[in-house]
Amino acid sequence: MTMTSNTSGSSPGRAVAPAVAAGALDPSARQETPARRAWRRLLRRRGAMLGMAIVLLFIAVALLAAWIAPHDPIATSWKAVRKAPSSAYLFGTDELGRDVLSRVVWGARASLLAGLVSVSISMALGVPIGLLAGYVGGWTDALVSRLTDAMLAVPFLILAIALAAFLGPSLSNAMVAIGVSATPVFIRLTRAQVLAVKVEDYIEAARAVGNPHWRIALRHVLPNILPPLIVQATLAIAAAIIAEASLSFLGLGQQPPAPSWGSMLNTAKNYVDNAPWMAIWPGLSIFLLVLSFNLLGDGLRDALDPRRR
Repeated sequence: MTMTSNTSGSSPGRAVAPAVAAGALDPSARQETPARRAWRRLLRRRGAMLGMAIVLLFIAVALLAAWIAPHDPIATSWKAVRKAPSSAYLFGTDELGRDVLSRVVWGARASLLAGLVSVSISMALGVPIGLLAGYVGGWTDALVSRLTDAMLAVPFLILAIALAAFLGPSLSNAMVAIGVSATPVFIRLTRAQVLAVKVEDYIEAARAVGNPHWRIALRHVLPNILPPLIVQATLAIAAAIIAEASLSFLGLGQQPPAPSWGSMLNTAKNYVDNAPWMAIWPGLSIFLLVLSFNLLGDGLRDALDPRRR
């Protein structure tokens, strides 16, 4: 009887250990990572997913432009001047007989390149300066803040036009002008986020154990301010695309005969009555791409916000 009771009493103990081990190995029992949680939140937002799908579609069009475009975007044909959309020219032709569809496809490459490169320049300049100003403080913060306020006093597009005119008309100069003009926004956002994060308990703990300041700034502060910077970068790409189209419209961006949505609209304004398709398709492309980036940015803002459930 004693042996039986001991055996029965020890059986539950043996049964619990495999169960605990199985629970520890079960993926569903592990804590969800912040990246997976943000992705799950983003999937629930239909507007953001629609914007992401359209952005990915434009990226694919830009990368595969050489295979998608049915005609040479700069080849002229005097027999097909301002032809209406047809089976031969789905989007019609322009004032020189060039295929509008081919020019829209190749123009996507210029617009996306301008948006991505410009925002990369802004982040490369703005994030380190804002991180330095917010973490160091003192006269460094005061100097950077006053210079940032002075740049923000000038409207973004006016500053970009002035810089592009000074550097000279070309797509590369336009990207530099847009990137420098958008830098103050990233400086101010980074500084504000650093000021909020550097007083947290885990930063004080890292400082108390003897970590150098550069390590605290790069390993503890910077990773925790990336979510708002990612959201701002997504929204800034949309603004950069509009700025590039505006500069090309004014003759300060992509130079003819290279296709650009802004330069196409600049030419199309003279033929709106006789050939409206010359303005419809590049204008619609700008509208869809900018709207998609804005929808994606709004979705990322909600998905990366830790206060939302």
